[in-house]
Amino acid sequence: MDIIVKYIDELLEKSSPEAPVWNIEKFKKGLTSKWNYIDGCMIKAVLEMYAISKDEKYLKFADDFIDFRVNEDGTIDGYDIHEKNIDNINAGKTLFELYDITGKEKYRKAIDLVYSQIELMPRCDNEGKNFWHKDIYPNQVWLDGMYMGQPFYLEYETRFNDRKNYEDVFSQFRYVIQNLRNPLNGLYFHAIDTSKEAFWCDPVTGLSQCTWLRAIGWYSMALLDTLDKIDNHDGKFDGGYEMLKVAYVDLMDSMLKYQHESGMWYQVVNFGNMDRNYLETSGSSIMAYSLLKGVRLGILPESYRAYAEKAINGICEKYLSTEEGNMSLGGICLVAGLGNKESRHGTYDYYMSEPIVKDDAKGVGPFLLAYTELLRYKNNV
Repeated sequence: MDIIVKYIDELLEKSSPEAPVWNIEKFKKGLTSKWNYIDGCMIKAVLEMYAISKDEKYLKFADDFIDFRVNEDGTIDGYDIHEKNIDNINAGKTLFELYDITGKEKYRKAIDLVYSQIELMPRCDNEGKNFWHKDIYPNQVWLDGMYMGQPFYLEYETRFNDRKNYEDVFSQFRYVIQNLRNPLNGLYFHAIDTSKEAFWCDPVTGLSQCTWLRAIGWYSMALLDTLDKIDNHDGKFDGGYEMLKVAYVDLMDSMLKYQHESGMWYQVVNFGNMDRNYLETSGSSIMAYSLLKGVRLGILPESYRAYAEKAINGICEKYLSTEEGNMSLGGICLVAGLGNKESRHGTYDYYMSEPIVKDDAKGVGPFLLAYTELLRYKNNV
């Protein structure tokens, strides 16, 4: 596994806050990187490497990267809360850890700024009162957005707001569990339009058509990372905690039925034998992370660790390679979503049409998170 450390170190050496090599979307467009969920995912993984290894180079990289964006008054370059994009909440998770480690007051102020977006987010007119995925996607709830927003929201409530809005978090999860889960296979659809007006949704149910691997992965992390931050010392939130735990275990068991013999999962999870479907790195990495962390937290049996290790080994064998002396991680779906463009209609053909790239943080970050969970186990951290 030393090969993984070598790969990650190579990526960090090539990257700066202005131009991280893992942000392929920005790189392809020739744009400077700003505050975004992609960098947030990667820096969270780098902080996990520091937590396990105590190698100061990882802390320095993460701190320098976030410090570059955050001003002394807590404002963040390249971040506008009025954009009301739930994706932008995700990078805020790094601020909790960096504040704890460095004590920089500007990180504490930035945490409050990110939380102020939570307070501004428009909501669906449904029983969960769920946040819209983005201001430009009215009345839509995406699995991706549950990961981007809910763990930060709950951690803030735990640390700084006396758990006042826990029930709001649980209510939003409850809606997703009750409405996006497919009872036939235990998997979840990518998204729902609660108004049933979007061109991509079923006009009766409001649901999108497919089960996209990375969305399922993000959602599994949403359940698990939220569970990890719940303060239920007084038993006041037994119901919410148990709901998330049951949903998480059910999802893991459902996904294991679709694990390929290589250890990976397919881009469209339950259409494994269809033409052009492929084993995808980012979602498979997330599944490995979710399984390993679930075992570590005692939510899953120890026997589930083997499924995760099989996934990591499968990814390394299929997609981790060396070309002209440089290591590379392939098989990563660059991006997938619904709406905004007519081509993003959520069909099987759509998920097959998006570019497959190498070294993008949406794959590298989860891959590193899975590896850090493996290190925690092996190093008994």
